[in-house]
Amino acid sequence: MSTSKSSLRAAWDWLAEPTLVRRSVVSVLLAFVMVWAVLLGYIFATYKQTITNEPGLQKYGDAVLASLQEVTDPALAAAALASTDIWTNIRRRQLATLPGTSLYELRDAQGQRAYASPGWQPLPARAPDGSITETLVNGQVHRIYAGRNARWALTIADPKRSDAAFLSRNAQSLLPYLLLAAPFVLLPVWLSVRNGLRPLQQLAYRIAQRNTDDLQPVGFNARHRELKPLEQSLDHLFAQLRQKVERERAFVQDAAHEIRTPLAVITAQAHVMARSQIAQERTQAQAHLEQAIARTSHLAQQLLDLAALDDAQRPAPRNLDVAQWLRAALAQAAPQAMVRQIELSLDAPDTLDARLDLPALESIAHNLIDNAVRYTPNGGNVAVALRREDSVLHLSVQDDGPGIPATEHQRVFERFYRGLGHVATGSGLGLAIVRQAVLRMGGQVQVGAGLNGRGVGFFVRIPLPHGS
Repeated sequence: MSTSKSSLRAAWDWLAEPTLVRRSVVSVLLAFVMVWAVLLGYIFATYKQTITNEPGLQKYGDAVLASLQEVTDPALAAAALASTDIWTNIRRRQLATLPGTSLYELRDAQGQRAYASPGWQPLPARAPDGSITETLVNGQVHRIYAGRNARWALTIADPKRSDAAFLSRNAQSLLPYLLLAAPFVLLPVWLSVRNGLRPLQQLAYRIAQRNTDDLQPVGFNARHRELKPLEQSLDHLFAQLRQKVERERAFVQDAAHEIRTPLAVITAQAHVMARSQIAQERTQAQAHLEQAIARTSHLAQQLLDLAALDDAQRPAPRNLDVAQWLRAALAQAAPQAMVRQIELSLDAPDTLDARLDLPALESIAHNLIDNAVRYTPNGGNVAVALRREDSVLHLSVQDDGPGIPATEHQRVFERFYRGLGHVATGSGLGLAIVRQAVLRMGGQVQVGAGLNGRGVGFFVRIPLPHGS
């Protein structure tokens, strides 16, 4: 019993799973239904137009009346109409397309009845000659023809077919043709879709057979034009993943190298503190130990900042007075600047409200200001500017320090890059954090001129969301 239920469950899951082949077949079936409905509507419209503009009963009644024009004997006229009555109703029953039985009545010029069909009942009122009217006969709507010539007056009561009966009959008559044509259409569609999906299945199989660490191009060599963009996109994705893995591997190696240096200092100074009998040596070792610990802590925090910026989970933007927030950020850097007699200045409006990614903004501002204060010589200047133009926030940090050679402007944002030709005391991660934070906010950062023809400047453009 359990096996049977499992089989039924598996069969149901297989049927419920959407497939392109099934969707294509269902689409063709829906197209058949639409063709059937359109054809039925066209036949119905033609039928209604024919009844209105070319009344067949009128023509038929005139033809019967004309055929009796030369018959003078009432008995012969009655026999002729009786034969017509029998023949038309036999055909009516054989075709099974028209309801009920047609009824006839023939009178001579004096009004004497020459013939009446079995079941004929007097009409409530005689229709005007040469016209088609409708009335109830035996509880059913009949179309009444009334015509007259010099010898005879003919009345025909023909059961009217309802619109529903007409649609039902023609819908049934069209259905066999569509059912007959369906296999000849569905089979080519099914084969076409299945063969069209075969290259995709081959591509999926090839990717599934790859090693989890294999990020080389797919190498599928798609022959079909529609598959080439997919293959190119997959190769591009694998190339990006290879680059990311290589960057992460290099990053881990560089981070291990950077951490190993202060750890070696910590080990050495701890050994000095533990073994030295000279108080001055122990004091110097303690100072070096504290510096190494601070450097290690700073490096660890920057590594965490980079990891947070690389994370796909981004915090929701929040409303912020950027000008007021930036003043507070400068206040944190003021004590260090005052010790070295560095003048900090801010050019910003009194208030500047915006909706921003605050952690990313903090990474940008703190690292740029910290770098400027660190590398500006004693008595130098650091200028921070903030403004908004339309929907773009502009932030710049400039100094009059030693600057950065133009040849290094593109490399200063690389992780652990400290530059050439001058002494750098940092970890080489500050500007990498700035670039990553700016990219996360969808902005740009550029290296430019510093103050008074000296130093360096960093210029950040951050697009603001609509309504910010």
